[in-house]
Amino acid sequence: MSLMSLTAVELGKRIQNKEVTAVDATRAALAAIAAREKAVGSFVTVDAEGAPARAEQIQKKIDAGELTSPLAGVPVAIKDNMCTKGMKTTCSSKILFDFIPTFTAEAVRNLEKAGAVIIGKTNMDEFAMGSTTETSAYGVTKNPWNTGHVPGGSSGGSCAAVAAEECSYALGSDTGGSIRQPSSFCGVTGIKPTYGTVSRYGLIAYGSSLDQIGPIAKDVTDCATILEIISSHDSKDSTSVKREDTNFTEALVDDVKGMKIGIPRDYLGEGLNAEVKEAVLAAAKELEKKGAVVEEFDLGLVEYAIPAYYVIACAEASSNLARFDGVKYGYRTADYDGLHQMYKKSRSEGFGAEVKRRIMLGSFVLSSGYYDAYYLKALRVKALIKKAFDEAFAKYDVILGPAAPTTAPKLGASLSDPIQMYLGDIYTISVNLAGLPGISLPCGMDSQGLPIGLQLIGDCFQEKHIIRAAYAFEQTRDYKHSPTAMQDEKGA
Repeated sequence: MSLMSLTAVELGKRIQNKEVTAVDATRAALAAIAAREKAVGSFVTVDAEGAPARAEQIQKKIDAGELTSPLAGVPVAIKDNMCTKGMKTTCSSKILFDFIPTFTAEAVRNLEKAGAVIIGKTNMDEFAMGSTTETSAYGVTKNPWNTGHVPGGSSGGSCAAVAAEECSYALGSDTGGSIRQPSSFCGVTGIKPTYGTVSRYGLIAYGSSLDQIGPIAKDVTDCATILEIISSHDSKDSTSVKREDTNFTEALVDDVKGMKIGIPRDYLGEGLNAEVKEAVLAAAKELEKKGAVVEEFDLGLVEYAIPAYYVIACAEASSNLARFDGVKYGYRTADYDGLHQMYKKSRSEGFGAEVKRRIMLGSFVLSSGYYDAYYLKALRVKALIKKAFDEAFAKYDVILGPAAPTTAPKLGASLSDPIQMYLGDIYTISVNLAGLPGISLPCGMDSQGLPIGLQLIGDCFQEKHIIRAAYAFEQTRDYKHSPTAMQDEKGA
């Protein structure tokens, strides 16, 4: 069995018990990347020289008893929109093709302090704008379960890397479902924490009021452990929250007796694939068997979430991406006459079609005469969505539903119809608008052999509720099969 077939916590235990070294684990990850990367395309940058050297340093600290974290020496991949000092950070965009940051994102620093070995940066939709990891300037990432299908997005590279066992775990970012939806498509587990729990310092912004960093791993135990490490108050991030309750691994108990779980009827209607619906309701039944109280209810406002989200996210993106102008860093056009033409040509040549579409939409809704009609109205809808969730959480501990309306679509199918791609975020974006925590974990397979994801949503700062429910459900299933393990068995 490859070391990459172990969960991150299992591998960390072996390293602490001196059964393997951090260097062994890092070499195993690099070997897996060399073997599978051509088929999957998860990475933009692989640190083939730096990672083993760092693993050696970490191993010395482990041997000296200085590093006792459960993830010390375990290889991790980082989504390419988080700054890493001395390592290229491109947001999968031509406009940042040669950008090497002089500092490291706070969440990544927390991992480094715990002894994580960063093996590279993962591919993503350009500037996190997309749901398929097909808008990257550096090529398409493919779903390890079936390389004719997308891995989801925008954290598709991170999710595909974990599913293909090219790393033990990864970090992603979630603006409207960008951790949970690709986790669902790739058959892995991902958590989007409550807004403000993980510092956004060093995360290159898409929608500042929506973006949140979170873990992607093989199981719930890994995700809870990683989230515990990366969560911290950070004075460098004005939206960072000081929390005393970040001991998330405490919630890893197989007990949901008396837990109240609500299923929004709005999530089970038109547009939901029959196989996805069946798997999600079967998961609810399993939790009911374990003593949870499960019932359907009307959440409301679901149909307004997508327009509100895209107005707010694109407005924030048009502002955030104004800094990429070819002056201080990144791509600059070779041929221009004057400053304004340099701005215009650098941005026209540096940004891809989807990013341009969202910048234009954002600029439009913020423009004079349209600000009140669109942007302010979207903010009011956002407040109403938060109120609807507050009313739901007065009755329920956890809200259960699908992570996505379908399993992973075929490559190219979504790009030809952007509106359909946007509608694919229907179950995830409300969580970001309300700043809530959500987790996606596997709950079955469809008839094509593609994973189906279950989403559990909690109230603000109630990650422990969703972790407990997810862990209890996970105990009812066998999670040992990855696409890699299945292919290895076929080959044998």
